[in-house]
Amino acid sequence: MNIRRATLQDTPRINDLLLQVELVHHRIRPDLFRNGGRKYTDEQLAEIIADDARPIFVALDDEGRMMGYAFCMFQQHIDDTILTDVKSLYIDDLCVDETARGQHIGHALYEYVRRFAKDSGCYNLTLNVWAGNDSAERFYQNCGFRPQKTGMEMIL
Repeated sequence: MNIRRATLQDTPRINDLLLQVELVHHRIRPDLFRNGGRKYTDEQLAEIIADDARPIFVALDDEGRMMGYAFCMFQQHIDDTILTDVKSLYIDDLCVDETARGQHIGHALYEYVRRFAKDSGCYNLTLNVWAGNDSAERFYQNCGFRPQKTGMEMIL
C-alpha cells in the first residue's frame, strides 16, 4: 500500500468515495444529509488539494487504485483569550472504499496521518463522528481516540 498527498488527477476517485461517505451520513440522518449530494465542487476540491493547510492523503493498492482517503486540516488558535496556542490536525473525513473495508486500509491511513501530525508539530489529532455511525466510532476508539466534547441538539 502506498499513501501520498492527493493530486488533481485523483479528483474523480475522491468524488466516488465522497459519495459513499454522503450515503452513510444520509442513512443515519436523512433530515440533514441529501441523498447523492456532493460535498465539494471540482473547483473546491482543486483548491483543497493545493492547500498545504488542508492536506488530503490517499491510500493506493498495489495496482495504483485509490482505496481510501483522509481529508485533514490544521487548526490553531493563536492569541485566543481562552484557548492555548496548541496546533491540532483535524481529520475532517476518513473513508475506505466499501468494497475494501476490513483490510486495515483505514488503520494505515490513520497511522500515516498520525505520523504526519506529529512530524508537523501538532499537539493532537481531532475529529467528529456522527451519532449513529457506530462502526466509525468503534474504529476511532480502537485507534486510541477518546471523547473530547459532545455536540448536542434538540430537533424542534
